[in-house]
Amino acid sequence: MLSYVVAGLALGAVYAIAAASLVVTHVSSGVFNFAFGAMAFTVARFYYFLYVGQGWPLPLAAVVAIGLFGPLLGVLLYLVLFRHLRLRSPLVKIVATIGLSVALPPLVDLVLGRLVNATAPGLAPQPVAVYRPFGAVVDMNQLITYAGLAVVLVAGTVLLRFTDLGLKVRALVDSEALTAMSGVSPTRVSLGVWAVSSLLAGLAGVLVAPTAGLSVDGMTFLMAAAFAAVVAARLRSLPTAVAAALAMGVVTSVIQRYLDPQSALSAQIVPSVPFLFMLVFLLAHAVRGRAGDASAGGVLDRAVRAEGTGAPAVTTPSGFLAPLATLAVVGCLPLVLDDFWTGLTATGIALATALLSGTLVTGEGGMIWLCQITFAGFGALFAADLTTDSGWPPLAAVLVSAVCVVPVGVVLGLLTIRLGNLYVALVTLTFGLLAQNLVFLRDRFYRSGQGIFMPRPAWALDNRTFALLALAVFAVLGLFVVNLRRSTAGLAVTAVRWSEAGSRTLGLGVVPVKVLVSAVATFVAAVGGGLLALAYQSALPDSFNPFTGLVWLAVLVTVGARPVVGALVAGVAFAVLPSVFQTYLPTRWAEVPVVLFGFGAVMLARNPEGITAMHARQLRELGRWRQTRRARAGEPSAPGAEPEGELV
Repeated sequence: MLSYVVAGLALGAVYAIAAASLVVTHVSSGVFNFAFGAMAFTVARFYYFLYVGQGWPLPLAAVVAIGLFGPLLGVLLYLVLFRHLRLRSPLVKIVATIGLSVALPPLVDLVLGRLVNATAPGLAPQPVAVYRPFGAVVDMNQLITYAGLAVVLVAGTVLLRFTDLGLKVRALVDSEALTAMSGVSPTRVSLGVWAVSSLLAGLAGVLVAPTAGLSVDGMTFLMAAAFAAVVAARLRSLPTAVAAALAMGVVTSVIQRYLDPQSALSAQIVPSVPFLFMLVFLLAHAVRGRAGDASAGGVLDRAVRAEGTGAPAVTTPSGFLAPLATLAVVGCLPLVLDDFWTGLTATGIALATALLSGTLVTGEGGMIWLCQITFAGFGALFAADLTTDSGWPPLAAVLVSAVCVVPVGVVLGLLTIRLGNLYVALVTLTFGLLAQNLVFLRDRFYRSGQGIFMPRPAWALDNRTFALLALAVFAVLGLFVVNLRRSTAGLAVTAVRWSEAGSRTLGLGVVPVKVLVSAVATFVAAVGGGLLALAYQSALPDSFNPFTGLVWLAVLVTVGARPVVGALVAGVAFAVLPSVFQTYLPTRWAEVPVVLFGFGAVMLARNPEGITAMHARQLRELGRWRQTRRARAGEPSAPGAEPEGELV
């Protein structure tokens, strides 16, 4: 038992370091850093490059990677992104940091090279020394982890409570405006906070790499698990976060003593422990009414902030010419492309239907749900199960499965109505991770990674016919979304999105409106998942990983989360562009489209509407400018009057 406790404390210590970084950055800047795992991977990968790739001595590689490169990375990201997010809406903050988490790892792989199943060293010299105090097994990496947490806690407590620097940080937490009025530069303080946060991310990444592996998935799992401790602390209390992280690590380790390591149940339960913790904490906060969004800064900050930095602009798409032209272009692609590219286009159209659920829940409803890919996975797996095991027609199975998934979305919507936007994002991500571990990985669905066979209809076996079928389904659902937007219910959805309090004074029911959006979005996501299964001709559980869903969201918001046609462009681009790069460019450039999509989501901090709406607005402004120029050129000038001109 002592060996399990010791190992659990080491795991909990890594969680605690990550949670400490997340809490400090959130309370000081109002930004919950979903890119923490990507930052941890970046620093750990650079440490591996120096220590293993270049043969640097371990102490020098650790100091340069963690002590120098880590803080510099934090400073660079603050200047590029984080400083623009403090007074932005929760939607912009979450999506922008998710975009960074999507773009950073493939960019690192592009620069340093991709590693496959790399055994990552920790901070202990090789070979790693092992000790046996009181019969327990402890290695040097675990001892260094304990020491790292102790240093972080002691140094952090001393700096924050007993130094002038700590006083400045606490002042920045209370009010950036008042901090500036007292003669302290908020920018310098924020630079220091993000530099330390990046250093802690790098430390956590290097410490967890020997056990979790030097992979993006391992680091992202570290980030998601640390969220549970942060939620337990209600995003503010550092001691509570550390205590919850240690307890979570011990429980995760000790529970393995009572499970058969060879059983499938053990493989499903152990990774789910942190997310079960998070779900319990979130529900407890929701019941107590303590799960709302905390405003960044004080009253003065909100009073002096520039107009337009709060909620993202909501531009109602108008006109049918551009959407119809886009549909026509996409519809012509299967008619002119060969079978390979037609198959990719068909997959992209099916994905566009799943992304259309994001248009509903995020673009229309303003709700930050990170589990739409999970609903798509439910639709795909249930439809394939009905088709293969029960002999249902494929399209009927897709429709019935989508209807059966709707109650899950409705229940989730009811549970999250009392939560703030950030907590909603965490709940939905937690739900997706639990579904992945406890449902999708079951032998009935997983089948050694092969998934469940999903045949296409007999009349749509070829890629061309199936692509046109998928486009027809997307067009029908897209028309439904447009009609919903223009209906009375759509106006109610828009009102609730802008102001729940104002909607209540108008007599609108917030609960029915959000439940409506949840139900329709869940149905559309499940239909999209069924179409993806038909495109792959197999329901693959690994294709519906929640972390892949973050990439889906980044792609959607890059193009535009509100226009219906944005989902179509995003789906086709996501499916086709990587193969374009792989075919016509060197293989190592295959991840460039993902990098571009990620940075597109980062740019949401400056253009909340997405590139589709941004370019449409620019074209409208250009048209109005040209009309004005023509009108002025055609007006006769009065005798003796000065010619009109413009001051540039």
